Amino acid sequence: MKRCNFFVLVGGTLALLPIVFAHAGNTRKQVDTTGLCLTVRDFGAVGDGKADDTKAFQRAVDSGRGDIHIPRGVYRLTKTVVVDLDRIGPVSIIGSGTAKIIMTGPGPALKLVGTHSGTASPSTVEENVWQSQRMPTVTGLEIVGASPQACGVEAGGTMEAVFSRLLIRKALHGIHLKGRNRNVIISDCHIYENRGIGIYLDHVNLHQINVGNSHISYNAGGGIVQRGGDVRNLQIGNCDVEANMSEKAPATANVLIDATGGSIGEIAITGCTIQHTHNAPESANIRIIGQGRPRPSYAKGELRGGNITITGNVLSDVQINVHLHKVRGVTIVGNTLWKGYAHDLLIEGSSSVVIGPNVFDRNPRYHYGDGATANRGLVFRNCDNVILTGLQINDVWRKEGGLVLEKCQHFNISGCAILNCDNCGILMDDVQDTIVSSCVVRDTRRAPAETTAIKVKTGKGNFITNNLFTGRVEIAPHSAKVMNNLEK
Repeated sequence: MKRCNFFVLVGGTLALLPIVFAHAGNTRKQVDTTGLCLTVRDFGAVGDGKADDTKAFQRAVDSGRGDIHIPRGVYRLTKTVVVDLDRIGPVSIIGSGTAKIIMTGPGPALKLVGTHSGTASPSTVEENVWQSQRMPTVTGLEIVGASPQACGVEAGGTMEAVFSRLLIRKALHGIHLKGRNRNVIISDCHIYENRGIGIYLDHVNLHQINVGNSHISYNAGGGIVQRGGDVRNLQIGNCDVEANMSEKAPATANVLIDATGGSIGEIAITGCTIQHTHNAPESANIRIIGQGRPRPSYAKGELRGGNITITGNVLSDVQINVHLHKVRGVTIVGNTLWKGYAHDLLIEGSSSVVIGPNVFDRNPRYHYGDGATANRGLVFRNCDNVILTGLQINDVWRKEGGLVLEKCQHFNISGCAILNCDNCGILMDDVQDTIVSSCVVRDTRRAPAETTAIKVKTGKGNFITNNLFTGRVEIAPHSAKVMNNLEK
């Protein structure tokens, strides 16, 4: 028998009363424990890192108490603890930061299972979801993977799930979202050194998810990754997302949004430090692939994935800092980017993009060692309807140009400073109906006769005016009207 002592007030006097619980292996006595703070130890958990505490955790969950407290200790699980929300009611799995769960079996340590099949609209939420399933919470725990397929936490069919103050490490995936979920919050977490993906949106139908104030680092398969599914309203803010790529793993990114086979929209990535690792193949800090599944109602070639803002981030030390493929409705403003070993910015097949003031820099701190091999530069291919304004681009080395446009149209490039770039500052090849105005393009490292400020290889309908160019201006016949530039 297990005895717990509690102080209670009896007739104005504190009295010490024992409350006895049946041994974990037997049917529990019908004792009124309303208001008592029970823990998984009261359901038979040992917490010594050796005993198998799986059944005790499952009993605690299945008890229907809802508040599952996990005190200090090391708890070994051999299979997934399933939290069937509709059956047991609202659940909060709570630690104070001192409890460690070691998952020695395959699958997630904790799996939240709901039945929500509606949207985020209140009118679509069934009453049983509000009564039994809303806001399942997992907080204040360390989860460590101790088998190749062990994961941290998984959720599907949930409404307003909250994951906070978690440390998940050495697992396959950290937080794994599958199927339909709505209004997910992930905050104040450390998702660190996992073999797969840190936060994995795995072919989900998921609207309204906030990822904030977290460290997501050293996950070999990517930091925050969406693959397929239908995702709207993804906000990533105030996070440190670093080194989520392995030299031996397939190409991924610190933040990878891949709509292949699905659809995306309404994404904000704001106020984060996102960087490392340039030695990983095709590594990127932010990679967004917007082309999803084809639908008969779409016009051929129509772009729909997008409505994205990337604002106020610090990005460095990968092959490509920002890579956008077939997206539309994008703003990129107020970021600092450097050490893009292949490109600082690569945008392909995209439309309706506004890139405002950003700094694309080469700090002297990184002139030496590996940093000296970063080529950098901005490249646009097969894009239209793009505004570039207020860009600071400097020291792009070993590239055709600091700013390169290939097979593009309807660009407005204004108020940019493009300095000290190898070969030329601006290169335009097969570009139409584009304006370049009020830019400063020069190379202070060499004599003007040795530099090229702007080169237009082919194109038509372009207008180049009111710029300050130092070096050669090479414009193919009939490709552009050139006037009112100051050339030195």
